[in-house]
Amino acid sequence: MQGPLNVGCLLTFVQVLLPAIRRRFQDAHPDVQVSQFECDQETLIEKLRCAEIDVALTYDLEIPPDLEFIPVRSLPLYAVVSGYHPLADHKSVSVKMLANHPMVLLDLPISSTYFLSIFEQASVAPKIVERTRDMAVMRSLVANGFGFSMANIRPHSDLSPDGRELRFIPLEGTHRPMRLGFVIPHGARSVLSVDAFIDHATQSISKWGYPGVPASQKT
Repeated sequence: MQGPLNVGCLLTFVQVLLPAIRRRFQDAHPDVQVSQFECDQETLIEKLRCAEIDVALTYDLEIPPDLEFIPVRSLPLYAVVSGYHPLADHKSVSVKMLANHPMVLLDLPISSTYFLSIFEQASVAPKIVERTRDMAVMRSLVANGFGFSMANIRPHSDLSPDGRELRFIPLEGTHRPMRLGFVIPHGARSVLSVDAFIDHATQSISKWGYPGVPASQKT
């Protein structure tokens, strides 16, 4: 197995998954030259369609029919608050409870639509006071008291990038979880390096037990 392999990953969780997966894969397959691309969901889909990347590690958000999604983990929703937020000591929170507080929105294409749809389903409107496209910036804004946010990925550390305390509180209700997995063009698993990367990454994530819980293989 040899040659280039271009791997895309969603911006919101690339830092907590892809480098470790890539390191182990490249150690096992030194003749495969892996390049990584960090993008939002719309850009990942565009790059797959243009053959600029071979496989994308992302969520099952608005996957078009000309691409295939392979699920790996199911990711429930969390409310993210500072350690001194009024809701910080709650074991769980409802969407209606969150609507009473300022919100920091992770404002990425498609992802933001998903987060906002949670409020629409509850017939309430969030009080958006800050928007950012960067997951690390969102966590720091939340930790410094600018508002709560929402996320499906819980980092290994409950600290913001500037070292302040965060709380990740499960969301009440039957909200659709996002599924973490791989997006590829139909038939792409016939390429040895693509198939090997998907198998390797799936096994690595399974061994780590992170993030979320195992997802059904039904698409």
